[in-house]
Amino acid sequence: MLNVLQNLDWMKLVDMLLSVIPVLICITVHECCHGLCALWLGDDTAKRAGRLSLNPIKHFDVIGFIMLVTVGFGWAKPVPIDMRRFKNPRQGMALTALAGPASNIVLAIVMLFIFGLLFVPLQANTVGYYVLVSIMRTATLSISLAVFNIIPISPLDGSKVLFSFLPDEWYYKLMRYERYGMLVLVLLTMTDVLSKPLGFLTQNVYDKLMVFAQWGMDITAHFIT
Repeated sequence: MLNVLQNLDWMKLVDMLLSVIPVLICITVHECCHGLCALWLGDDTAKRAGRLSLNPIKHFDVIGFIMLVTVGFGWAKPVPIDMRRFKNPRQGMALTALAGPASNIVLAIVMLFIFGLLFVPLQANTVGYYVLVSIMRTATLSISLAVFNIIPISPLDGSKVLFSFLPDEWYYKLMRYERYGMLVLVLLTMTDVLSKPLGFLTQNVYDKLMVFAQWGMDITAHFIT
């Protein structure tokens, strides 16, 4: 019985370790795309803060990282944005917010396609299996990050999109209370309130995007045969 428990613990540890690199890739792409979108729209705050970087440490948030590795939903350290630099501040903020989740969907599509291309040649050996697991984990975590961030609770991206449709008075009031949203978010996540709806949405997006993995497999099958 003890041996079984030890094996289960080891499997959990390996599973978490296989999530570390995918998580770092997902949060780095997410935050870099926020900063790039802001730069294209006229705000260079993220660039001046050194956040247009592929160094994951620049975007690392301890709690968000742990949540992503352990439960599949989490966040990175927000990129600094100065909406006053946008020609249309509210529209610019909404577009910058959407850039993060959108980039994660694109990343997931690329990873699923690569998974499909490599599935047949790599599935037969141990190293190849772990490469495939890492690629698929990157895709699934990227989808999870995109879905999680569309929740309209500050400071997640969905809140900035929602706020952009509100009257000016409400918009600026809600933005002042943005910092309290993180506490609400942590409580909701810790109490498991969000797990079922987020899991449902993530699974549906994943199922729709699996067509790209199939395309990759079809291409590989064409060249092999």
